[in-house]
Amino acid sequence: MPILWIRWLVLGVISAAALATLPVGSASADPVDDIPGGLESFYHQELDWKPCDDAVLDGAGAQCAGVVVPLDYNRPDARTLTVAISRIPATDPARRRGIMLSNPGGPGGPGLSMMADLQDQLTPDVRARYDLIGMDPRGIGRSDQMNCALPLPTMLFSAGFDAFGFARDTTLAAALAASCVAPDPEKARYITTRNTARDMDIIRSAFGEPKISYYGDSYGTYLGAVYTQMFPQHSDRIVLDSAMDPDRYWIGTYQDMGAVNEAGLDDWAIWAARHDDDYHFGTSGPQVRAFVEDMIRRAASHPIIGNGYLFDEHTIPVMMMALLSNPLKNATLADTVRVVSDAVSGLPVDIEPLKAKISGPVPLAASGMAAVLCGDKAAPRDPAWYRRNIESVRASQPVFGAFANNITACAFWPDPIEPPTSVHNPTPALILQATRDTRTAYQNGVALHRDLTESRMITLADTRVHGVLHSDLSRCVNDIVNTYLRDGTLPGTDLTCQRDSDHLPDQ
Repeated sequence: MPILWIRWLVLGVISAAALATLPVGSASADPVDDIPGGLESFYHQELDWKPCDDAVLDGAGAQCAGVVVPLDYNRPDARTLTVAISRIPATDPARRRGIMLSNPGGPGGPGLSMMADLQDQLTPDVRARYDLIGMDPRGIGRSDQMNCALPLPTMLFSAGFDAFGFARDTTLAAALAASCVAPDPEKARYITTRNTARDMDIIRSAFGEPKISYYGDSYGTYLGAVYTQMFPQHSDRIVLDSAMDPDRYWIGTYQDMGAVNEAGLDDWAIWAARHDDDYHFGTSGPQVRAFVEDMIRRAASHPIIGNGYLFDEHTIPVMMMALLSNPLKNATLADTVRVVSDAVSGLPVDIEPLKAKISGPVPLAASGMAAVLCGDKAAPRDPAWYRRNIESVRASQPVFGAFANNITACAFWPDPIEPPTSVHNPTPALILQATRDTRTAYQNGVALHRDLTESRMITLADTRVHGVLHSDLSRCVNDIVNTYLRDGTLPGTDLTCQRDSDHLPDQ
Protein backbone atom coordinates (compact mmCIF):
# COMPACT_ATOMS: atom_id res chain seq x y z
CA MET A 1 0.00 0.00 0.00
CA PRO A 2 1.40 3.44 -0.86
CA ILE A 3 2.63 5.65 1.93
CA LEU A 4 0.02 8.29 2.82
CA TRP A 5 1.57 11.72 3.12
CA ILE A 6 -0.77 13.94 5.11
CA ARG A 7 1.38 16.96 5.92
CA TRP A 8 -0.98 19.37 7.68
CA LEU A 9 0.95 22.45 7.93
CA VAL A 10 -0.64 20.50 10.78
CA LEU A 11 8.21 38.20 27.11
CA GLY A 12 10.16 39.82 29.04
CA VAL A 13 13.86 39.48 28.35
CA ILE A 14 16.23 38.34 31.14
CA SER A 15 19.91 39.06 30.72
CA ALA A 16 22.53 36.35 30.56
CA ALA A 17 24.11 37.87 33.63
CA ALA A 18 21.00 37.11 35.64
CA LEU A 19 21.25 33.47 34.59
CA ALA A 20 24.72 33.27 35.98
CA THR A 21 23.53 34.29 39.44
CA LEU A 22 21.29 31.26 39.83
CA PRO A 23 22.25 27.88 41.29
CA VAL A 24 22.72 25.17 38.67
CA GLY A 25 23.03 22.17 40.97
CA SER A 26 26.00 20.00 41.78
CA ALA A 27 26.91 16.91 43.73
CA SER A 28 27.31 18.95 46.88
CA ALA A 29 24.04 20.83 46.29
CA ASP A 30 21.75 17.80 46.21
CA PRO A 31 19.78 17.91 49.48
CA VAL A 32 18.16 14.51 49.04
CA ASP A 33 19.49 11.17 50.20
CA ASP A 34 16.94 8.87 48.51
CA ILE A 35 18.87 8.39 45.25
CA PRO A 36 18.26 4.93 43.75
CA GLY A 37 21.33 2.75 43.74
CA GLY A 38 23.53 3.06 40.70
CA LEU A 39 22.09 6.42 39.65
CA GLU A 40 24.33 8.69 41.74
CA SER A 41 26.25 10.06 38.76
CA PHE A 42 23.04 11.01 37.00
CA TYR A 43 21.53 12.67 40.07
CA HIS A 44 24.74 14.59 40.78
CA GLN A 45 25.54 15.80 37.26
CA GLU A 46 26.46 19.40 36.51
CA LEU A 47 24.35 21.32 33.98
CA ASP A 48 26.19 23.14 31.21
CA TRP A 49 24.05 26.11 30.20
CA LYS A 50 24.30 27.48 26.67
CA PRO A 51 22.23 29.64 24.30
CA CYS A 52 19.18 27.75 23.04
CA ASP A 53 19.62 28.72 19.39
CA ASP A 54 15.88 29.30 19.24
CA ALA A 55 14.34 32.70 18.57
CA VAL A 56 11.47 32.28 21.04
CA LEU A 57 13.61 30.96 23.87
CA ASP A 58 16.47 33.35 23.28
CA GLY A 59 13.98 36.23 23.20
CA ALA A 60 12.58 35.09 26.54
CA GLY A 61 16.02 35.14 28.17
CA ALA A 62 16.31 31.36 28.36
CA GLN A 63 19.33 29.15 28.28
CA CYS A 64 19.42 25.45 27.47
CA ALA A 65 21.24 22.38 28.74
CA GLY A 66 21.29 18.64 28.22
CA VAL A 67 20.55 16.21 31.06
CA VAL A 68 22.03 12.74 30.67
CA VAL A 69 19.67 9.93 31.72
CA PRO A 70 19.75 6.13 31.41
CA LEU A 71 17.79 4.65 28.53
CA ASP A 72 16.91 1.76 30.86
CA TYR A 73 16.87 2.65 34.55
CA ASN A 74 17.48 -0.99 35.42
CA ARG A 75 20.79 -0.79 33.53
CA PRO A 76 22.24 2.60 34.43
CA ASP A 77 25.73 1.63 33.22
CA ALA A 78 24.44 0.88 29.73
CA ARG A 79 23.09 3.19 27.06
CA THR A 80 22.10 6.80 27.83
CA LEU A 81 19.93 9.53 26.33
CA THR A 82 20.25 13.30 26.59
CA VAL A 83 17.10 15.22 27.56
CA ALA A 84 17.03 18.83 26.38
CA ILE A 85 15.79 21.39 28.92
CA SER A 86 15.43 25.16 28.95
CA ARG A 87 15.42 27.59 31.86
CA ILE A 88 13.86 31.03 32.14
CA PRO A 89 15.14 32.23 35.50
CA ALA A 90 13.07 33.58 38.36
CA THR A 91 12.93 37.35 38.08
CA ASP A 92 13.84 37.92 41.74
CA PRO A 93 16.60 35.62 43.02
CA ALA A 94 15.94 36.83 46.57
CA ARG A 95 12.40 35.43 46.43
CA ARG A 96 13.19 32.36 44.33
CA ARG A 97 11.34 29.27 45.59
CA GLY A 98 12.55 26.64 43.14
CA ILE A 99 11.83 25.21 39.70
CA MET A 100 8.59 24.64 37.80
CA LEU A 101 8.71 21.90 35.18
CA SER A 102 6.16 21.60 32.40
CA ASN A 103 4.74 19.42 29.65
CA PRO A 104 2.50 20.59 26.78
CA GLY A 105 0.70 17.32 26.11
CA GLY A 106 0.50 14.95 23.19
CA PRO A 107 2.12 12.71 24.03
CA GLY A 108 4.84 13.55 21.58
CA GLY A 109 4.73 17.31 22.02
CA PRO A 110 8.09 19.08 22.26
CA GLY A 111 8.07 21.26 25.36
CA LEU A 112 11.39 23.07 25.27
CA SER A 113 9.78 26.45 24.49
CA MET A 114 6.52 25.89 26.38
CA MET A 115 7.41 28.15 29.29
CA ALA A 116 8.14 31.07 26.98
CA ASP A 117 4.41 31.12 26.27
CA LEU A 118 3.14 30.04 29.68
CA GLN A 119 4.97 32.83 31.50
CA ASP A 120 2.44 35.29 30.06
CA GLN A 121 -0.26 33.62 32.17
CA LEU A 122 1.76 34.03 35.38
CA THR A 123 1.71 37.09 37.63
CA PRO A 124 4.93 38.96 38.48
CA ASP A 125 4.81 37.49 41.99
CA VAL A 126 4.85 33.97 40.54
CA ARG A 127 7.52 34.77 37.97
CA ALA A 128 9.69 36.09 40.79
CA ARG A 129 9.61 32.73 42.57
CA TYR A 130 10.30 30.07 39.93
CA ASP A 131 12.80 29.12 37.32
CA LEU A 132 10.51 28.03 34.47
CA ILE A 133 11.78 24.77 32.99
CA GLY A 134 10.82 23.55 29.53
CA MET A 135 11.66 20.03 28.41
CA ASP A 136 11.58 17.95 25.28
CA PRO A 137 10.74 14.56 26.82
CA ARG A 138 12.92 11.60 25.94
CA GLY A 139 12.49 10.58 22.32
CA ILE A 140 10.93 13.94 21.36
CA GLY A 141 12.39 16.98 19.62
CA ARG A 142 15.96 17.65 20.72
CA SER A 143 15.95 14.76 23.22
CA ASP A 144 17.29 11.94 21.03
CA GLN A 145 14.18 12.03 18.86
CA MET A 146 12.46 8.85 17.79
CA ASN A 147 12.32 8.52 14.03
CA CYS A 148 10.05 6.10 12.21
CA ALA A 149 11.06 4.91 8.77
CA LEU A 150 7.48 5.50 7.60
CA PRO A 151 7.25 9.28 7.98
CA LEU A 152 3.57 9.71 8.75
CA PRO A 153 2.64 12.98 10.43
CA THR A 154 0.17 11.23 12.75
CA MET A 155 -0.74 7.77 14.00
CA LEU A 156 -4.43 8.69 14.27
CA PHE A 157 -6.95 8.11 11.49
CA SER A 158 -10.65 7.55 11.11
CA ALA A 159 -11.57 4.06 9.91
CA GLY A 160 -13.90 5.18 7.14
CA PHE A 161 -17.23 3.62 6.29
CA ASP A 162 -16.62 -0.02 5.38
CA ALA A 163 -14.49 -3.12 5.82
CA PHE A 164 -12.12 -2.01 3.07
CA GLY A 165 -11.41 1.30 4.78
CA PHE A 166 -10.79 -0.43 8.12
CA ALA A 167 -8.49 -2.94 6.45
CA ARG A 168 -6.52 -0.07 4.94
CA ASP A 169 -6.00 1.50 8.36
CA THR A 170 -5.08 -1.87 9.89
CA THR A 171 -2.40 -2.40 7.26
CA LEU A 172 -1.09 1.13 7.74
CA ALA A 173 -1.00 0.74 11.55
CA ALA A 174 1.02 -2.47 11.27
CA ALA A 175 3.43 -0.85 8.81
CA LEU A 176 3.87 2.18 11.05
CA ALA A 177 4.64 0.05 14.11
CA ALA A 178 7.24 -1.96 12.22
CA SER A 179 8.83 1.20 10.82
CA CYS A 180 9.11 2.75 14.28
CA VAL A 181 10.45 -0.27 16.14
CA ALA A 182 12.76 -1.84 13.55
CA PRO A 183 15.35 0.99 13.29
CA ASP A 184 16.11 0.85 17.03
CA PRO A 185 14.06 -1.77 18.91
CA GLU A 186 15.72 -1.11 22.26
CA LYS A 187 15.15 2.64 22.20
CA ALA A 188 11.56 2.31 20.97
CA ARG A 189 10.51 0.35 24.06
CA TYR A 190 11.96 2.78 26.63
CA ILE A 191 10.28 6.02 25.50
CA THR A 192 7.61 5.85 28.20
CA THR A 193 5.82 8.06 30.69
CA ARG A 194 7.31 6.31 33.71
CA ASN A 195 10.81 6.81 32.34
CA THR A 196 10.07 10.47 31.60
CA ALA A 197 8.94 10.85 35.23
CA ARG A 198 12.26 9.34 36.31
CA ASP A 199 14.03 11.81 34.03
CA MET A 200 12.16 14.65 35.72
CA ASP A 201 13.45 13.53 39.08
CA ILE A 202 17.02 13.57 37.79
CA ILE A 203 16.39 17.10 36.49
CA ARG A 204 15.16 18.08 39.94
CA SER A 205 18.31 16.79 41.57
CA ALA A 206 20.59 18.36 38.96
CA PHE A 207 19.16 21.71 40.06
CA GLY A 208 19.82 20.84 43.68
CA GLU A 209 16.13 21.08 44.54
CA PRO A 210 14.25 18.92 47.07
CA LYS A 211 10.97 19.27 45.14
CA ILE A 212 9.56 20.38 41.81
CA SER A 213 6.47 22.36 40.99
CA TYR A 214 4.79 21.48 37.72
CA TYR A 215 2.31 22.61 35.10
CA GLY A 216 1.01 19.96 32.70
CA ASP A 217 -1.54 20.28 29.93
CA SER A 218 -3.60 17.40 28.45
CA TYR A 219 -1.28 14.33 28.36
CA GLY A 220 0.97 16.42 30.59
CA THR A 221 -1.60 15.90 33.36
CA TYR A 222 -1.06 12.15 33.14
CA LEU A 223 2.72 12.61 33.26
CA GLY A 224 2.32 14.89 36.29
CA ALA A 225 0.03 12.45 38.05
CA VAL A 226 2.47 9.61 37.41
CA TYR A 227 5.27 11.73 38.90
CA THR A 228 3.24 12.34 42.05
CA GLN A 229 2.69 8.60 42.39
CA MET A 230 6.33 7.66 41.82
CA PHE A 231 7.92 10.61 43.64
CA PRO A 232 5.38 12.04 46.09
CA GLN A 233 8.11 13.29 48.41
CA HIS A 234 9.49 15.47 45.61
CA SER A 235 6.15 16.91 44.42
CA ASP A 236 5.48 20.53 45.35
CA ARG A 237 2.81 22.71 43.70
CA ILE A 238 1.14 20.76 40.90
CA VAL A 239 -1.26 22.24 38.31
CA LEU A 240 -2.97 19.79 35.94
CA ASP A 241 -4.90 21.44 33.10
CA SER A 242 -7.43 19.45 31.00
CA ALA A 243 -6.88 16.14 32.68
CA MET A 244 -6.66 12.53 31.60
CA ASP A 245 -8.19 9.75 33.69
CA PRO A 246 -5.23 7.49 34.60
CA ASP A 247 -7.53 4.47 34.74
CA ARG A 248 -8.75 5.04 31.16
CA TYR A 249 -5.39 6.07 29.73
CA TRP A 250 -4.99 5.88 26.81
CA ILE A 251 -7.50 3.79 24.84
CA GLY A 252 -10.42 4.92 26.99
CA THR A 253 -9.32 8.54 26.65
CA TYR A 254 -9.61 8.33 22.88
CA GLN A 255 -12.91 6.47 23.05
CA ASP A 256 -14.25 9.31 25.20
CA MET A 257 -13.40 11.77 22.41
CA GLY A 258 -16.14 10.38 20.19
CA ALA A 259 -19.20 11.65 22.05
CA VAL A 260 -17.66 14.97 23.14
CA ASN A 261 -16.56 15.82 19.61
CA GLU A 262 -20.02 15.02 18.26
CA ALA A 263 -21.33 17.52 20.84
CA GLY A 264 -18.62 19.97 19.80
CA LEU A 265 -19.61 19.58 16.17
CA ASP A 266 -23.23 20.37 17.04
CA ASP A 267 -22.07 23.44 18.95
CA TRP A 268 -20.00 24.62 15.99
CA ALA A 269 -22.86 23.84 13.61
CA ILE A 270 -25.11 26.28 15.47
CA TRP A 271 -22.41 28.94 15.07
CA ALA A 272 -21.99 28.16 11.37
CA ALA A 273 -25.75 28.34 10.81
CA ARG A 274 -25.71 31.89 12.18
CA HIS A 275 -23.11 32.68 9.51
CA ASP A 276 -24.85 31.03 6.58
CA ASP A 277 -24.45 34.17 4.49
CA ASP A 278 -20.70 33.55 4.62
CA TYR A 279 -20.45 29.77 4.36
CA HIS A 280 -23.73 28.41 2.93
CA PHE A 281 -23.77 25.18 4.93
CA GLY A 282 -27.37 25.60 6.13
CA THR A 283 -29.49 27.84 8.29
CA SER A 284 -29.85 25.45 11.24
CA GLY A 285 -27.52 23.27 13.25
CA PRO A 286 -28.96 20.00 11.88
CA GLN A 287 -28.58 21.28 8.32
CA VAL A 288 -24.94 22.16 8.91
CA ARG A 289 -24.25 18.75 10.45
CA ALA A 290 -25.90 17.04 7.48
CA PHE A 291 -23.70 19.11 5.16
CA VAL A 292 -20.56 17.95 6.99
CA GLU A 293 -21.57 14.30 7.04
CA ASP A 294 -22.35 14.45 3.32
CA MET A 295 -19.01 16.13 2.61
CA ILE A 296 -17.11 13.31 4.31
CA ARG A 297 -19.01 10.72 2.30
CA ARG A 298 -18.30 12.62 -0.92
CA ALA A 299 -14.61 12.73 0.05
CA ALA A 300 -14.58 8.94 0.21
CA SER A 301 -15.40 8.86 -3.50
CA HIS A 302 -13.50 11.98 -4.51
CA PRO A 303 -10.49 12.45 -2.20
CA ILE A 304 -8.34 15.55 -2.48
CA ILE A 305 -4.87 14.52 -3.53
CA GLY A 306 -2.12 16.92 -4.45
CA ASN A 307 1.28 18.22 -3.48
CA GLY A 308 1.75 15.36 -1.02
CA TYR A 309 -1.59 15.91 0.71
CA LEU A 310 -4.60 13.64 1.09
CA PHE A 311 -7.99 14.63 2.45
CA ASP A 312 -10.51 11.80 2.55
CA GLU A 313 -12.88 9.99 4.92
CA HIS A 314 -9.88 8.83 6.98
CA THR A 315 -8.31 12.25 7.52
CA ILE A 316 -11.11 14.84 7.43
CA PRO A 317 -12.66 13.76 10.80
CA VAL A 318 -9.21 14.06 12.43
CA MET A 319 -8.76 17.51 10.94
CA MET A 320 -12.16 18.57 12.25
CA MET A 321 -11.45 17.15 15.70
CA ALA A 322 -8.27 19.22 15.84
CA LEU A 323 -10.14 22.44 15.01
CA LEU A 324 -13.08 21.88 17.39
CA SER A 325 -10.88 22.30 20.47
CA ASN A 326 -11.49 26.05 20.78
CA PRO A 327 -14.29 28.34 19.54
CA LEU A 328 -11.62 30.80 18.44
CA LYS A 329 -11.04 28.32 15.62
CA ASN A 330 -14.71 28.36 14.51
CA ALA A 331 -14.03 30.49 11.45
CA THR A 332 -10.91 28.49 10.55
CA LEU A 333 -12.95 25.28 10.65
CA ALA A 334 -15.70 26.86 8.54
CA ASP A 335 -13.20 28.09 5.95
CA THR A 336 -11.62 24.64 5.86
CA VAL A 337 -14.95 22.85 5.42
CA ARG A 338 -15.86 25.24 2.62
CA VAL A 339 -12.61 24.58 0.73
CA VAL A 340 -12.75 20.80 1.27
CA SER A 341 -16.39 20.64 0.17
CA ASP A 342 -15.68 22.62 -2.98
CA ALA A 343 -12.67 20.44 -3.76
CA VAL A 344 -14.48 17.12 -3.37
CA SER A 345 -17.23 18.55 -5.60
CA GLY A 346 -14.67 19.01 -8.34
CA LEU A 347 -14.34 22.78 -8.11
CA PRO A 348 -10.86 24.28 -8.53
CA VAL A 349 -9.37 25.30 -5.19
CA ASP A 350 -6.03 26.59 -3.96
CA ILE A 351 -4.82 23.98 -1.48
CA GLU A 352 -1.99 26.12 -0.08
CA PRO A 353 -4.18 28.35 2.15
CA LEU A 354 -5.87 25.18 3.46
CA LYS A 355 -2.50 23.81 4.56
CA ALA A 356 -1.75 27.02 6.43
CA LYS A 357 -5.12 27.11 8.21
CA ILE A 358 -4.72 23.66 9.75
CA SER A 359 -0.99 23.79 10.56
CA GLY A 360 -1.25 24.50 14.30
CA PRO A 361 -3.99 22.20 15.66
CA VAL A 362 -3.17 18.95 13.86
CA PRO A 363 -2.23 15.81 15.79
CA LEU A 364 1.40 15.28 16.66
CA ALA A 365 3.95 13.39 14.62
CA ALA A 366 3.53 9.65 14.72
CA SER A 367 6.94 8.68 16.09
CA GLY A 368 6.88 10.19 19.59
CA MET A 369 3.17 9.68 20.14
CA ALA A 370 3.34 6.01 19.15
CA ALA A 371 6.38 5.29 21.30
CA VAL A 372 4.83 6.79 24.44
CA LEU A 373 1.27 5.50 24.08
CA CYS A 374 2.24 2.03 22.92
CA GLY A 375 5.12 1.76 25.38
CA ASP A 376 2.93 2.81 28.31
CA LYS A 377 0.06 0.40 27.95
CA ALA A 378 -0.65 -2.60 25.77
CA ALA A 379 -3.49 -2.34 23.27
CA PRO A 380 -5.79 -5.17 22.17
CA ARG A 381 -4.20 -7.18 19.36
CA ASP A 382 -7.29 -8.40 17.52
CA PRO A 383 -8.45 -6.03 14.75
CA ALA A 384 -11.97 -7.40 15.13
CA TRP A 385 -12.17 -5.81 18.61
CA TYR A 386 -11.76 -2.36 17.12
CA ARG A 387 -14.16 -3.02 14.26
CA ARG A 388 -16.88 -4.12 16.69
CA ASN A 389 -16.40 -0.97 18.76
CA ILE A 390 -16.58 1.23 15.68
CA GLU A 391 -19.80 -0.33 14.48
CA SER A 392 -21.36 -0.16 17.95
CA VAL A 393 -21.12 3.65 18.00
CA ARG A 394 -21.50 4.47 14.32
CA ALA A 395 -25.15 5.50 14.61
CA SER A 396 -24.63 7.74 17.66
CA GLN A 397 -21.19 9.04 16.59
CA PRO A 398 -21.40 9.26 12.78
CA VAL A 399 -18.44 11.63 12.33
CA PHE A 400 -16.03 10.77 15.14
CA GLY A 401 -16.86 7.22 16.30
CA ALA A 402 -14.68 5.61 13.63
CA PHE A 403 -11.78 7.82 14.74
CA ALA A 404 -12.21 7.41 18.50
CA ASN A 405 -12.33 3.61 18.30
CA ASN A 406 -9.95 2.93 15.42
CA ILE A 407 -6.99 0.58 15.42
CA THR A 408 -3.53 2.13 15.83
CA ALA A 409 0.11 1.09 15.68
CA CYS A 410 -0.16 0.02 19.33
CA ALA A 411 -2.00 -3.14 18.27
CA PHE A 412 1.28 -4.24 16.66
CA TRP A 413 3.79 -2.80 19.15
CA PRO A 414 6.00 -4.95 21.43
CA ASP A 415 4.68 -5.52 24.93
CA PRO A 416 5.46 -2.71 27.42
CA ILE A 417 8.52 -3.14 29.60
CA GLU A 418 6.54 -2.53 32.81
CA PRO A 419 2.90 -2.16 33.91
CA PRO A 420 1.19 1.24 33.73
CA THR A 421 1.05 3.36 36.86
CA SER A 422 -1.94 3.10 39.15
CA VAL A 423 -2.46 6.64 40.45
CA HIS A 424 -3.94 7.04 43.93
CA ASN A 425 -2.24 9.35 46.41
CA PRO A 426 -2.86 12.39 48.63
CA THR A 427 -0.51 14.80 46.83
CA PRO A 428 -2.16 18.25 46.81
CA ALA A 429 -2.82 19.40 43.25
CA LEU A 430 -4.97 21.87 41.35
CA ILE A 431 -7.00 20.32 38.50
CA LEU A 432 -8.51 22.54 35.79
CA GLN A 433 -11.25 21.20 33.52
CA ALA A 434 -13.69 22.72 31.03
CA THR A 435 -17.13 21.14 30.92
CA ARG A 436 -17.17 20.88 27.12
CA ASP A 437 -13.57 19.93 26.45
CA THR A 438 -13.37 17.95 23.18
CA ARG A 439 -9.96 16.35 23.85
CA THR A 440 -10.11 15.24 27.47
CA ALA A 441 -13.74 14.77 28.42
CA TYR A 442 -14.96 16.42 31.63
CA GLN A 443 -15.38 13.10 33.41
CA ASN A 444 -11.64 12.51 32.97
CA GLY A 445 -10.92 15.48 35.22
CA VAL A 446 -13.45 14.25 37.77
CA ALA A 447 -11.75 10.86 37.83
CA LEU A 448 -8.26 12.30 38.32
CA HIS A 449 -9.62 14.50 41.10
CA ARG A 450 -10.90 11.37 42.78
CA ASP A 451 -7.51 9.64 42.39
CA LEU A 452 -5.58 12.59 43.86
CA THR A 453 -7.46 12.63 47.11
CA GLU A 454 -6.19 16.00 48.39
CA SER A 455 -6.62 17.81 45.07
CA ARG A 456 -9.04 20.61 44.26
CA MET A 457 -10.91 20.83 40.97
CA ILE A 458 -11.69 24.09 39.18
CA THR A 459 -14.45 23.70 36.60
CA LEU A 460 -14.70 26.16 33.71
CA ALA A 461 -18.43 26.14 32.94
CA ASP A 462 -20.13 26.11 29.55
CA THR A 463 -17.00 26.49 27.45
CA ARG A 464 -15.81 24.31 24.58
CA VAL A 465 -12.08 24.63 25.07
CA HIS A 466 -9.08 22.39 25.66
CA GLY A 467 -6.56 24.12 27.90
CA VAL A 468 -8.14 26.27 30.61
CA LEU A 469 -5.21 28.49 31.63
CA HIS A 470 -5.29 31.11 28.88
CA SER A 471 -4.95 34.86 28.82
CA ASP A 472 -8.36 36.56 28.83
CA LEU A 473 -10.31 33.29 29.03
CA SER A 474 -11.22 33.35 32.72
CA ARG A 475 -9.76 35.74 35.28
CA CYS A 476 -11.33 33.52 37.92
CA VAL A 477 -9.23 30.53 36.81
CA ASN A 478 -6.06 32.56 36.38
CA ASP A 479 -6.36 34.13 39.82
CA ILE A 480 -6.80 30.75 41.51
CA VAL A 481 -3.81 29.25 39.68
CA ASN A 482 -1.52 32.17 40.41
CA THR A 483 -2.55 32.32 44.08
CA TYR A 484 -1.76 28.63 44.46
CA LEU A 485 1.61 28.92 42.74
CA ARG A 486 2.49 32.03 44.76
CA ASP A 487 1.35 30.95 48.23
CA GLY A 488 0.79 27.20 47.98
CA THR A 489 -2.82 27.78 49.01
CA LEU A 490 -5.41 25.51 47.43
CA PRO A 491 -9.06 26.62 47.53
CA GLY A 492 -10.96 25.29 50.52
CA THR A 493 -13.35 23.47 48.20
CA ASP A 494 -13.88 22.71 44.53
CA LEU A 495 -14.97 25.77 42.55
CA THR A 496 -16.71 26.66 39.31
CA CYS A 497 -15.51 29.57 37.21
CA GLN A 498 -17.15 31.30 34.25
CA ARG A 499 -15.42 32.46 31.12
CA ASP A 500 -15.07 36.20 30.88
CA SER A 501 -17.87 37.95 29.01
CA ASP A 502 -15.41 39.62 26.64
CA HIS A 503 -13.86 36.29 25.58
CA LEU A 504 -15.37 34.10 22.88
CA PRO A 505 -18.43 36.37 22.51
CA ASP A 506 -19.72 34.50 19.47
CA GLN A 507 -19.31 30.93 20.70
